[in-house]
Amino acid sequence: MILDRYLARRFLRTFLGTLAVFFGILALIDLVEQIRRHSDDVDGLGPVLALTLLNVPASLYEILPLVMIIAAITLFLGLGRSSELVVTRGSGRSALRALLGPAVVALLLGALAVAAFNPIVAATSREYESRLDRLEGAEEALALAGDALWLRQGGPAGPAVIRAERSNLDGTVLSGVTFLTYDPDGRPRERIEAQDARLEGGQWVLGGAKLWRLGAANPEAEAETHESWTLPSTLTADQIRDSFGEPSAIPIWELPRFIARLEEAGFAAQRHRVFLQMELAQPLFLLAMVLVAAGFTMHHQRGRRTGVLVMGAILMGFGVYFLRSLSQILGEAGNVPPALAAWAPPVAAIGLALGLLLHLEEG
Repeated sequence: MILDRYLARRFLRTFLGTLAVFFGILALIDLVEQIRRHSDDVDGLGPVLALTLLNVPASLYEILPLVMIIAAITLFLGLGRSSELVVTRGSGRSALRALLGPAVVALLLGALAVAAFNPIVAATSREYESRLDRLEGAEEALALAGDALWLRQGGPAGPAVIRAERSNLDGTVLSGVTFLTYDPDGRPRERIEAQDARLEGGQWVLGGAKLWRLGAANPEAEAETHESWTLPSTLTADQIRDSFGEPSAIPIWELPRFIARLEEAGFAAQRHRVFLQMELAQPLFLLAMVLVAAGFTMHHQRGRRTGVLVMGAILMGFGVYFLRSLSQILGEAGNVPPALAAWAPPVAAIGLALGLLLHLEEG
């Protein structure tokens, strides 16, 4: 137990040091990029620095597996050079037994990342996008609230707010829909209720519509009904679809409820389901990175080609990461179930790494 605690503490320090180095590098790169993009839009360095600090956590969370494998390589190379691995094996500990401490730390760090760091990244990402939209003058097109979905569109004639009970997969066909239009000064102008609305060629085509002109003396008495009615629209199918943003912008604790609301509104939630499973499998994937690093570097380094072994570990880590990304794409396309897309790559990587470790032990 003493040796396990020692290796666990050492691995934790190595991981935190590696994480700090990557944070500094990403922050510097992002700061330069933010200055380049927004130096003319803001006064002083403060707003640009705030954008950088809000954007870096998402980038850092994305490369967490890379940080993990580099930290594990650094740990095992250090143990090999100091002959601590030789002493450990001489005391009767196998390589797999010595991995217990780092493996537990990897699992705990993965669980902490999913449970705590994921909501932080979601919050900072939303705030970053909000500030970026204010700088660039963009507006959110779609939001889910309760059992309905809401859209907002602009235009020279004034903005409009749209409420619908259901939608098709890309938000271009709505049912049980209500339009509230405003004049350029922000005063309500019309209320339109329709059985359905279809986005076609820069306009909404409404079926079974009833229109109230809110500026009339008696809007109900002067209400009009139309079998078909058109309204200009500045929205496109891509804008509506992209308004959901990335699943990473939703905290994992809220993601199941968001998926349920998304499906109730009529949208496809396959991408969000795959992302949820990917997040749940994150601790296992980080463990796989540690085992991959151990398979190549967990032995005495004297007389061995250290650079080749390190390169092999990194290349295999990238290979596993590529397999995970490919599996995610297949899952989002619906070719494989979300659980299989998320859990198969780390399980396969762990099996491969354990096989390599056992082969070296027997050798």
